[in-house]
Amino acid sequence: MSYAGGPPMANRDEVFYEQTHGTKEKRPVEPGAAPPVVEEKGLSRWVPALGVVLLWIAVWSFTKGTNTLALPGREHTDLHQSFTDFNNTLLASRDTNPVMRFTNSVSELLRDFFDWAQRMLVRPNLPRPVPEIGWLGVVAVATWVGFAIASWRIALLVLASFLSFGVFGFWQDSLDLLIVTGMAVLITVVVGMPLAVLSGTNARANRVITIVLDFMQTMPTFVYLVPVVLFFGIGVGGAVVATLIYAVPPLVRIAGFGIREVSATTIEATDSAGQTYWQRLLKVQVPMARKTIIVGLNQTTLAALSMATIASYINGPGLGKPVLNALVANDFGGSFVPGVLIVVMAVMLDRTTTAASERAEKVARGGGGNVRARRIALAASGVAALVAVYLSRLELSLARFPEYTIGGRVADGADSAMEAVVDVFGGFAGWFKDFITEWFLDPMQSLLAESPWWLAALGILGLALVFGGVRALATTAVCLAGIWYLDLWHDAMITLNMAIVGTVLVMVLALVFGVWMARDRRVDLGIRPLLDAGQTIPPFVYLIPVLALFGPSRFTAIVAGIVYAAPAAIKLVADGVKGVSPTTIEAGRSTGQTKWQEITKVQLPMAKGSLVLAANQGLLYVLAMVVIGGLVGAGALGYDVVLGISRSEEWGKGAAGGLTIVLLGVMLDRITRAAADVRRDDGPGTRRAFNIRLPIGPPGN
Repeated sequence: MSYAGGPPMANRDEVFYEQTHGTKEKRPVEPGAAPPVVEEKGLSRWVPALGVVLLWIAVWSFTKGTNTLALPGREHTDLHQSFTDFNNTLLASRDTNPVMRFTNSVSELLRDFFDWAQRMLVRPNLPRPVPEIGWLGVVAVATWVGFAIASWRIALLVLASFLSFGVFGFWQDSLDLLIVTGMAVLITVVVGMPLAVLSGTNARANRVITIVLDFMQTMPTFVYLVPVVLFFGIGVGGAVVATLIYAVPPLVRIAGFGIREVSATTIEATDSAGQTYWQRLLKVQVPMARKTIIVGLNQTTLAALSMATIASYINGPGLGKPVLNALVANDFGGSFVPGVLIVVMAVMLDRTTTAASERAEKVARGGGGNVRARRIALAASGVAALVAVYLSRLELSLARFPEYTIGGRVADGADSAMEAVVDVFGGFAGWFKDFITEWFLDPMQSLLAESPWWLAALGILGLALVFGGVRALATTAVCLAGIWYLDLWHDAMITLNMAIVGTVLVMVLALVFGVWMARDRRVDLGIRPLLDAGQTIPPFVYLIPVLALFGPSRFTAIVAGIVYAAPAAIKLVADGVKGVSPTTIEAGRSTGQTKWQEITKVQLPMAKGSLVLAANQGLLYVLAMVVIGGLVGAGALGYDVVLGISRSEEWGKGAAGGLTIVLLGVMLDRITRAAADVRRDDGPGTRRAFNIRLPIGPPGN
């Protein structure tokens, strides 16, 4: 997913710079000044870090395999059993416990609304053999809405997208997914906008809300399903609740940011005019933050779609179901078509909400073209849409989408194409998998998971102190204590290992492509749209081609995590390197620096804050994907969570696995945040380093 948000008059790149650099002003070095002195402190951190690792290896060499706290197979501890007993007790008291009665009522209400929407749009409303509004009416209304809130180009995109849902044979699944997503977004707006207003107008509330949002966005998506299943059950209710919980943070964070960034001078002017709090909010702050609020709605919509797809694992309706069934059967063709339709839906929603944001800004500035002509076009197209709705209620062929075989042919073609790809690249893929496994994955796993738990804890604490300082050390100590208490230490170390290896590979890609994009505008123009599209795709979809190429294994989850995390990391590195002052670069060139020296001695060191931020985001993205990889043989904590969701007798171990993943995510997030929050002393020939404010976390968080 793409990340954006900002003041009403700022574009996405300006907002991104502010979010990642802590200021809108790039503060170039004065002309003629000496090149900035590049701080060596960051590099010197690697010396004590290397010392910690070498000492760790030395002790590990004669303690390997002892006190690893490994739990073989499906074995669980007394703590896990106590969690399971808690789950069973709550389920048994669903008719008497007030909390369970309330959550069950909410779930039932959501199911009833979903059932009504289905009968209106996608399935027979008995005794009618067809829905109340047939496919022609649905397509016509959706196309008109696209035109009304954006433009005729968006209307054509919506039209093509909806027709593709039916032509490829997934009309009901597609609309089911849209209904769940729409329900979640609607509730998110009702809940999230008051929180965004509170965050944007009250500094103390903003600090508290930010802490909660940081925690929620550090949590991998799959983990949300564990508590949701307990309180809201499986099916529509659980899917909608999990989706809306995951979709709330982007709206609250971005909309609150937009309200907060309204000019202080403007606020003072309204105060002097005698406006009340509500008048100022509704007539000044919200209208001036309109564009940012719609961008927040864009991010919330994509987050909801992503989570609604993943919620298929708890029997949530929609396109995620055929994808999941095909993944379990390792059927690439069967997962390819619904996977592509999920991408089509994501692109449609992304482009529609983005275009709506741009149009809202244009109208607010007095633009928007010929208003009279547009009103006439809207009225005429609205009448045509109503006619289509009326016809879809009369004609059976216009109510039930015709059956086509193109979806099956595309699936067969995708299978054949993937077989050809495996034949050509399977050998290289196997070699690459074996190389990474033998030289990186296995050695690091041996060090992390085969060390005595106390040695691994001391090693991680030492690295946290070196890279993140005392604050990171304290957070790491608390998180490690929690991981130890939850009795899944060995699985946690295996998951941590997969996340670290994946992040290292992500950063290799980020450095290569990020620097290339920053130094060549044509490359940036060619690659950035692909990265934007990559961030729009829900994480579930990334498993499809990777599983077909590498088969079910932990390496599959790592590669999927790399593909999922690379777009965000590459863009962060590219924008960080691009933000280095041209004057600074010219000063270096005047001393006779080569291109390699310019990159390694000036651009990368001065973009160090962005590099660490890229590592932070890469870690969280990869961790989220590694957890989802539990569906395709990744094992460790992902498997624990999958097992807990699918089997009630294993719920306790799944809950412990989910909590452990959260603690891992918080620990990694805080260490990398602390490492990124590096400042230089101001002085001659120096410049204050980046004061990082992290953008919203991954969709998989």
